[in-house]
Amino acid sequence: MRKRISLLGATGSIGIQTLDIIKEHPAQFQLVAFSVGKNMEETKRIIHAFPDVKLVSVLQEEDARQLQKEFSHLEVVYGDSGLVQVAAQTHADVLVNAVLGSVGLNPTLEAIKKGITIAIANKETLVTAGHLVMQAAQEYNVPVLPVDSEHSALFQAMNGEKKSEVSKLIITASGGSFRDRTREELKNVTVQDALNHPNWSMGSKITIDSATMMNKGLEVIEARILFDISYDDIEVLLHRESIIHSMVEFQDTSVIAQLGTPDMRVPIQYALSFPERLPRSNAKRLNLAEIGRLHFEEMDYQRYHALKLAIDAGRAGGSMTTVLNAANEAAVALFLQEKIGFLTIDELIERAMDEHVNISSPDLETILHVDTETRKTVQNMIK
Repeated sequence: MRKRISLLGATGSIGIQTLDIIKEHPAQFQLVAFSVGKNMEETKRIIHAFPDVKLVSVLQEEDARQLQKEFSHLEVVYGDSGLVQVAAQTHADVLVNAVLGSVGLNPTLEAIKKGITIAIANKETLVTAGHLVMQAAQEYNVPVLPVDSEHSALFQAMNGEKKSEVSKLIITASGGSFRDRTREELKNVTVQDALNHPNWSMGSKITIDSATMMNKGLEVIEARILFDISYDDIEVLLHRESIIHSMVEFQDTSVIAQLGTPDMRVPIQYALSFPERLPRSNAKRLNLAEIGRLHFEEMDYQRYHALKLAIDAGRAGGSMTTVLNAANEAAVALFLQEKIGFLTIDELIERAMDEHVNISSPDLETILHVDTETRKTVQNMIK
């Protein structure tokens, strides 16, 4: 019996690699629905490559009409409602949420209500409204499986262990494209400089988040939500090689780590195949003798101010994490448009957090309102 997969964000970095996994294991997985943005040529290629697809969602109505004419056997939808249809109305077994930003929140909640297992690669969904997602997952008895390499590592290390015996989660960080520069040296870096990640091939937004270390801050919040561990018991460790993806320390001082070459297909496949493991063909295997040495450093929270902001927002809880995420998305977009400098990203996020009056237990409507207003606030800061 093949697992039916629906995929949000098929043309992004995680989406493309998810398609690779499905293609590599046709006896185990079938793609039944997917969403894309504006890349119609790639959309058509995916439709031709995956004949089991029944539903496709695109961003714009005009693209949906054109695609429907060309592929009359498919149902083609668009916009936010299209994302929900792909997520929750396809009788899928697993939803891979690989879209960028908080647009993945509502589709995820709707999929949970349908009893669909969630493979979450979208940090923003959990950061923005993790309490709602996990409450719904518990209510409908739906697994939420991590796709991020760090959270997959933690999940694997804790698999079969008692949570009560976990002492600490240790999340590793490569340091991003600017790990060898001081903050003073970051004043005049370009967008192209920031997009040059030393270890991973990722989308532009995630790569910028890695450079500021906001990506790691979002991961700390995500780990707190996924594993219900106190912020006091989550540590971030600089690890340049990205070979140890994260570690769990237990109360007897044993530390279990998950290692592997930097390849997102590994955690993606594990989330799709769980609780089984499938073989990987043509994958680079870890050779520690070839690598020789692994390096670790304590995290400098003054150097990586965005990481501190994220942890501060997480500790504050409530709507503050929504503000953090929305402000970051807006600020990163401005940087990618070359409207602000690299260090201004942190400044705009901090200003948005300082101006926000925190709401302790926001419902979905409040979260969406705070998200929208925060983006407007950040945009107005540069006018």
